[in-house]
Formats: sequence, C-alpha cells, structure tokens
Amino acid sequence: MKKTLLTLALLAAASAQAKAPLTVEHLNQFNKLHDVALSPDGRFVAYGQSNGGFSPADTSSDLYLMDLSNLNKVTRLTQSAGRESQLQWAADGRSIYFIASRSGTAQVWNLPLYGGEALQLTDLPVPVEGFKVSADGKQLALALAVKPGCQTLQCTVDAKAADAAKKDTAMAFDQLMVRHWDSWQTAYRSHLHVATLSKGVVKDATNLMSEWNTDIAGMNEVAFTPDNQRLVFSAKIPAADQAWHTNYDIFMVPVTGGEKQNLTAANPAWDAQPSFSSDGRFMAYKAMSKPQAEADKFSLMLLDMVTGQRKELAPEFDRSVSDYKFGPDNRTVYVTTQDVGQYSIYAINTGFGDVRKVFGDGTAGALNIASDKIVFTNHKLDMPPEVFQLNLDGSGLTQLTDINASWREQVQFGDYEQFSFKGADDDTVYGYLVKPWDFDAKKKYPMAFLVHGGPQGSFGNMFNERWNAQMYAAKGYAVVMIDFHGSTGYGQEFTASISRDWGGKPLEDLKKGFDYIVQAQPWIDGSRACALGASYGGYMMNWIAGNWPTGFKCLVNHAGLYDMPSFYGSTEELWFPEYDLGGPVWQAESDYQKFNPAALADKWQTPMLVIHGLKDYRVPYAQGLGAFTNLQRKGIDSRLVIFPDENHWILNKDNRVRWYNEVFQWLDKYTKG
Repeated sequence: MKKTLLTLALLAAASAQAKAPLTVEHLNQFNKLHDVALSPDGRFVAYGQSNGGFSPADTSSDLYLMDLSNLNKVTRLTQSAGRESQLQWAADGRSIYFIASRSGTAQVWNLPLYGGEALQLTDLPVPVEGFKVSADGKQLALALAVKPGCQTLQCTVDAKAADAAKKDTAMAFDQLMVRHWDSWQTAYRSHLHVATLSKGVVKDATNLMSEWNTDIAGMNEVAFTPDNQRLVFSAKIPAADQAWHTNYDIFMVPVTGGEKQNLTAANPAWDAQPSFSSDGRFMAYKAMSKPQAEADKFSLMLLDMVTGQRKELAPEFDRSVSDYKFGPDNRTVYVTTQDVGQYSIYAINTGFGDVRKVFGDGTAGALNIASDKIVFTNHKLDMPPEVFQLNLDGSGLTQLTDINASWREQVQFGDYEQFSFKGADDDTVYGYLVKPWDFDAKKKYPMAFLVHGGPQGSFGNMFNERWNAQMYAAKGYAVVMIDFHGSTGYGQEFTASISRDWGGKPLEDLKKGFDYIVQAQPWIDGSRACALGASYGGYMMNWIAGNWPTGFKCLVNHAGLYDMPSFYGSTEELWFPEYDLGGPVWQAESDYQKFNPAALADKWQTPMLVIHGLKDYRVPYAQGLGAFTNLQRKGIDSRLVIFPDENHWILNKDNRVRWYNEVFQWLDKYTKG
C-alpha cells in the first residue's frame, strides 16, 4: 500500500513538473465560445465555437448542441470553412437559425435538429448584418446596409455599382462622423428591414426607415412586440450632431411600415436594449440619465404596455446593467453587471425592486434563462471562458463545456488574489495581484504594473486575450492591476469621479497602490518595475512620464493619447472628450491643457516602448508618433512599433505574437538585464 501511495505521489509530482507557463502560442490555439443560446424549454444549449484564435478574421466557426440531460452528448451541427454565427432558436425548439456565407454572402439559414440539412432562408442582393425571427416564425427582421432614401434593395445595388464605376477615389462628407473605429464612413447605413417567411427563399425585404440617414444600434437592440405586429429598435435621430451626443432613443414601428413612435423621447440620454416579457405586459430597457455620457449608470427601466406606467427597477442598486433577461415568471429580471472586480449575476423583482445576488465569481456573460435554469459563460484570471449552468436560486453550479482542456491542462497558471487599500480621498480602492507561474516566496520578482483603458473600465477577474495577466506571470513577473478612481463596478460615483480629473485621483491611486503592494508583498522588487497600458492606459504612461518620471524602469504605451488638443480634432466620437474633459477644445475652462501629457514633455526621462495601429481612428496614430518624437528628440531610449493593418486592438494572430515579443523584450531589457 505504501509503495502504491509513493508511486502516485511521484506521478503527481512529475505531472506538476510537466506543466509549462502560458505562451502566446497557447492563446493562438484558443477555442472561443460565441452565441451561447439556451433552448426555449431549457433542454439544450447551442453554441458557436471558433477553431483556434480570438479574432473572427483568424478563424472558422461552427455550431454545437449539448443535451443538458446528458452532458457527454455534444453534437457538432455544422462543419464548414466559414463562420456560422448569430444563432437563434426557433420558438418551438425544433430548429435553429444562423448567419453563414455558404452561398457567397452572409445570409440567414435554418437547421432542423431532428433530421435534414441546413436550408437557406434569404438570398438578398446585400449581405445580412443581423436578424431576429418573430415568435410565430412568420417574419424576419433584418439589419441591412443600404443607401438612405432608397425605397428598394435594387436601388442600393445600383448605387454601389455607380460607386464602383467612379474613376476618381475621392471621399466627400457633409457631416461628422467621417470615420469610426477602423473604417471610413460610407454613404450606406444599417437599416431595419422586415420580410415574410414562407416556403420560398426570401429575395426582398421592406425598409422600415428608408428616409433616415442613421444606423440602428444593432440587432441586439431590436425586438418584436409579443403580438408580432410591431418592432422596437434603438437608434439616434438623424441629425448633424450625432458625433457629439449619446442620445439613442427607442422607437416602435409597425411591421407593415409607417410612422415611428419615439418611446423614450423624454430622456435626453442613452436608451438601449428593449425586450418584452413573454406575457407581453412589460417592455424593459436600459437607460442612462446624463446626456452626452457614455459611462453613466445603465439603469433598468420597465414600461407597462397596458397602463403606460414607467419606472426604474431598483433605483438604489448602484450597479450599471450590462445584460438582462426576463425570468420564466415574468416578474423577475436577471441581470449581469460589473461588481467589485467581478461580472456578477443578480435577480431583481419587478414588483418591489428587491435585489438578490445569484452568482459572483469571475466574469459572467452570455446570459440565458429558460425553464428552471440559468446558462451563461464565465471566465477568470486562471480560466478561459466556458459555459456554466445554475439553478434560478444560484445553487447547483455546473460546468457544461471544457473546450480548451487540451492545452489548459498543460499550463501552470499563476495564483491570484484581490486586494484593497486606501487611495485618493481616503476611498477604498481594489486591485488584483497575479503571482509568477513558478512562484517561490524566497525569491525576488520584478513587477508588471498594468493600467486599464476606458478610462471607465476594469482589469478584473477575467481572461483577456489582448492584455492577459497570465502572460506576464508566465514570464516571471508579479502582475499588479489597480482599479483606480473611474473604474467600473464600484458604484456610479466612483466611476464618474474620473471625468474632469484624468490626471488627478487615478494617478494618486496608482502611486498608493504601487507603494501598498510592494510593502504588503516583500517578494516583489519595486525597483525593477515597468508600467504598461493601452488607450487611457497608454495616456497614463505618457502622464506618468511627466508626473512620476522616476517611478518605473520602463513604460509601454499602446495607442495612448499624447497631445490632448490635437486628439480632439482627430478622434471620432466627440461626445467622449467633450463629456470627460469639459466641452470642446476651444472652451477655456476645459481640461485639454490641464491634463495634457505633451505639455510636460520636458520632464520625460523614462525609456518607453510605443505601439500603435495605423487603422486606429479612436486614438489616431499621430498620438503615438508624437510621443515617440518627443522621446527621440530628448535622447530617451525608445522604440516605435507600428501595425499597418491593426486598429485600436491587435487582432491578427501573427501580429499578436510580435506584439507580445516586443513587449517582453522591452520589459526584460530593463528588469532582467
């Protein structure tokens, strides 16, 4: 018996030793979940799975079906070289709808689950961007990119042909935005259409907003009314001021076309994501209260479709709703929300507003409710996303998928813990520490100090492919992430505190958090620390360079803001700087000079790696070039890495390898050289 136990112990030790640190190659083999959908009767879960890699451009994707009465029974529903996505269950649970490009362009397909091949439902002359099927299965709502003013799809086809025949390459604009995210705007807008589903393939659709020069907010912002006679959708009213406000409204329009009724005209702020209870009594939606804000609290609103009464659910609940679903009783709404470093699930009673936490460990998403269960995705700092199941009361947590087991079992992740300290204004500030993968308390380790973007964001308990904390732990770094003032998930007052104070309380929190963790964890060598950040995090690298010039051995600035006045004139969503920095750049009381890193360029001395994508229209590449020019002109050790085909993020697999290699070479040069 002793010999057997010794053998088992040796095998266990050998298995532990065989594990290796996480690498970028592991991330590039990653299988990613998408479109997780629970069947109406709660018996099956359908989901999409990409076959290696995070970016849709890098991968193919197929659909799978899991029988919840037999978790070992997983059926691969599709197998093609393209991407199958946006799946939706038929109301009877006997088939699923999805988008695929099998016929050459993105169209809607239907797959019977009890025998038979996938059937093409639409063959439209323009690609389908998104869709919703009515509960009775007789109508199809579609998002199609068309030219405003065109009454028919053929009109759009003709307009595109005329564009292609032009001999010049000029682009002309009469209003903002002229570009967004990573694309220049065109003359075409995403409009809501409707088509009748019959025995034949749909070849035409009716535009319900043809005269509007605006886009719908997306098909997740569209819903059929319970009687299937009307559609509700979120959009901005067509006007020249769309680039500097966030006033999305919710409109209702008959499926036959006609007048659009604005259901939220009284609210000058953002209204989003309308949805109906299954009994048709209530329409829920999310609403902000501050005009022009994009990081205000999303409260959950309830509109009684019988009495017209409107109310905010649980107004004292100080969390911003991310996603929500009605429960089977139509009197409980389940929501996901950022919550002290997690993404939690809460249940809210629609009658009394009672709030109950259902789940709060890691990052919950893709919320589904049916029958007596909750199905959702979850991931943590040491676990990639998988599908889980819960009872409605929060009991019976069950992991349903393990799609990355083949490489995850070979990897040793670093242990992590959440910590807190007293930050600016003596407020409690939270952060996460991830230990090196092969941690030895007797050794001293350098620090990677990660600063999140947003700025209203969070580096919480999540598995992120672009800024993966375990990647730094795998290279022997203590990873420290501070959720400074302005971070989300700690109450709206805390989130709002960064507006008009970009370089104030957040920097104080970072300094105090740095000092706290070095004292609390003596194995961290604070004299061998580098700070890294992207977007606002990149801005903070530039701000640190002028305000904390001896704090770090090196800095890594990805897509960071350098010169705030020029940033205002070249970015796309003007509501963001105007709200956060106090108005347009020409207003004397605004903050563009007060918190301008370029104004402190003479104080810079810390070596910096600058990385930028040429297709980044949120923080245009001249911001990175400006920082690098200053570094070079002052003789500070620096390096500029440009990705011509990337936007604000790094998405291409090979570029991801280069990005991580550049970053780790820079860190190692100053912390391990």
